[in-house]
Amino acid sequence: MSNAAPSNSSIPQGKRLRFTQAPRPWLYALWKFWRPHTVIGTSLSVVGIAAIVLANHSSLFETLLGPVGIAVVACLLGNLYIVGLNQLEDIAIDRINKPHLPLAAGEFSVSDGRWIVGLAGLGAIGLAILGGPWLLATVGLSLIIGTAYSLPPARLKRFPFWASVCILAVRGTIVNLGLFLHFSDRLGLPLTIPGRVWALTAFILLFSIAIALFKDIPDIEGDRRYGISTLSVSLGQRTVFNLALYILTTCYLGIALVAPFLTGVNHLFLAGSHLLVLAILWWMSRRVPHYSQGATAQKNLAYPRFYQFIWKLFFLQYLMFPLACWLA
Repeated sequence: MSNAAPSNSSIPQGKRLRFTQAPRPWLYALWKFWRPHTVIGTSLSVVGIAAIVLANHSSLFETLLGPVGIAVVACLLGNLYIVGLNQLEDIAIDRINKPHLPLAAGEFSVSDGRWIVGLAGLGAIGLAILGGPWLLATVGLSLIIGTAYSLPPARLKRFPFWASVCILAVRGTIVNLGLFLHFSDRLGLPLTIPGRVWALTAFILLFSIAIALFKDIPDIEGDRRYGISTLSVSLGQRTVFNLALYILTTCYLGIALVAPFLTGVNHLFLAGSHLLVLAILWWMSRRVPHYSQGATAQKNLAYPRFYQFIWKLFFLQYLMFPLACWLA
């Protein structure tokens, strides 16, 4: 089976939305196009890193408001570019895996999608230039990796290893370290990354691998049909589910174990909160029914729901970790 991206030229069109004719439905379609769970995750990661920087410099709160605002908007536009480009390249696949998305449903035309993605990319770079060199490096590298992930000839999403590398590089390394250096630079603080930020980065790195694995579990039918060789296609949904669950377990146990050795955090809160979330994770995982290899995502809604639950845990991390810093 070919690994080439499927052609989108024969995609039937649904009811096309125009902003001037139906602004509310158009904005709702844009919200779906933006992928809400990634919008929330991106926003919380920016604000969470800023909160960690401010934990020991609360008097500089007002100084950081402007840089945080610019960073949030720049990163959200970068997020729109990345997820939008992925949808432009995956219309045929999404009609099987995610038929509710605007391009797959025909709410947006390919031309609409290209305009949105192009303007988002330009806006992200423009604001990043305004924000400073570290923000430009963070946003620029993220856009480059996001482009290589989706766009031929690289289209790294075809390969399980490189697809995971793309996701963990952006969400794990570039966002956390880049934004920490950006906010420290804006406040005139030393550009030294403390152990607590390295611990958060390591956690998000592993967590991003789990997200990459969970992301493909519900999409097995469309990926198999169009030659996207994910681990879920190769090994089966249940095997990959268990693998991702063990990776997340390593994340939470790892933070609980290293918490006493980190400076600038409340050790008891950091360890206890992660062990509590780990217990909830395993309890939720036991409620997920597993079906045979032939069961499609349409027949089995448990995997998509659990994937959304994993994203909620991702959101929670950028609340728990900064709070542990503020409680120190």
